Amino acid sequence: MPSRRVAVIGAGAAGLMAARELQREGHTPVVFERDTAVGGNWRYEDPKASAEDDPLGTRCVHSSLYASLRTNVPRECMGFLDFPFVPAEGSGGDPRRFPGHEEVLRYLEAFARRFNLYELVRLDTEVVGVRKNDASTGWKVSYCSRKLAGAGNEEREEEEEVFDAVAVCSGHSTEPRVADIAGIDSWPGKQMHSHNYRVPDPFHGQVVVVVGYAPSGVDISRDIVGVAKEVHVARRSPPPTSSEMESTALPNLWLHPIIERAEEDGSVVFQDGNRVKADVILHCTGYKYNFPFLSDDVGIFVDDNRVGPLYKHVFPPLLAPHISFIGLFLKALFFPLFQLQSNWVAGVLSGRIDLPSPEEMMEDVAAFYSELEARGCPKRYTHNLGACTYEYEDWVAKKCGHKGFEGWRKEMFVAALKNFAHRPENYRNEWDDGHLLPQAHRDSAKYF
Repeated sequence: MPSRRVAVIGAGAAGLMAARELQREGHTPVVFERDTAVGGNWRYEDPKASAEDDPLGTRCVHSSLYASLRTNVPRECMGFLDFPFVPAEGSGGDPRRFPGHEEVLRYLEAFARRFNLYELVRLDTEVVGVRKNDASTGWKVSYCSRKLAGAGNEEREEEEEVFDAVAVCSGHSTEPRVADIAGIDSWPGKQMHSHNYRVPDPFHGQVVVVVGYAPSGVDISRDIVGVAKEVHVARRSPPPTSSEMESTALPNLWLHPIIERAEEDGSVVFQDGNRVKADVILHCTGYKYNFPFLSDDVGIFVDDNRVGPLYKHVFPPLLAPHISFIGLFLKALFFPLFQLQSNWVAGVLSGRIDLPSPEEMMEDVAAFYSELEARGCPKRYTHNLGACTYEYEDWVAKKCGHKGFEGWRKEMFVAALKNFAHRPENYRNEWDDGHLLPQAHRDSAKYF
């Protein structure tokens, strides 16, 4: 089988797994990481002054973790398929089923040590350009490494290398998406994105409008409710049941429909006509896909958060398998699916796994887009697996010759989502899936 030299962009969970799978398949991965250590978005950073300068995070490049963040799925189903996410004995770590972000970083670091991945990673090295190599089917990858010059000064010199293939594993939590609010330009308050949120202290005594009610919006609204005067959450749809409204009814927390407009006197007006005078609008509205290092000749574009054209969210049909994207999906079990996608990419590059012809892949992409349109699914949800997550995961597993996700893992994930809907206040501490733990622990034990 042919061995390829592969540039892996990013040393977060997806990049580390891609490196391991590529190496296992006989390839030579080189991982580029712009940060000073591995871990990607699981490395906690305080943006400090840069956040004051750029509260919406449109220029700041850093992780999006807030200090109190815990996982929103249990560790048993979150971990890689063959490297269970269990508390390390005597490590002084976080043994909870829904641990804090520090524990996830420890897990990724342990994974990198276990499979000798550190030696593959070039830290402090940012990829600034990826373009096709005119002389061959390879790719020219331009990068800047931070180096010390005289008198302790830093300099960044651009260099270039040619690779047989590129795996893009740079994540999608760095360029914030901000809600479009009528009248916001003349609204006198402060706006901020969750990308820059870390601790609740700056909101002491303020009236805060949180836009968005996904896990980050739920967490952050409850994080600041103890210090803020009032917290008003604007969500796209009202709670489906009165019981959900009651479960979030803290004394100074209110739920509203989405914002209609903002006004010059500081008011924020919701679609139901209610209004509040707010000091801060905090956008918990997700992120945009962005690949600034890809040149236009690559032929991959982002249109309303649709990255395409991509066959099964991974391969550009006309360039496969020499460039691939790992981890673009949303609403799925991230780490295990990183593993399946990485194994698929590695196997295709070696010739162990076949791809359809470019024409067949383009037809599949066109059919997928047509199906989304027929269902009324907005383009921005193209990579949201949602209800199709297990269908997709099983399909990729079959391509890899893998048995796929264990039954208990799927059940545990579904139970966590239901628990979040019914117990948003306390779903990490109270759960109903304890009957699945014995099998999960038995399956984990065979890897140690």
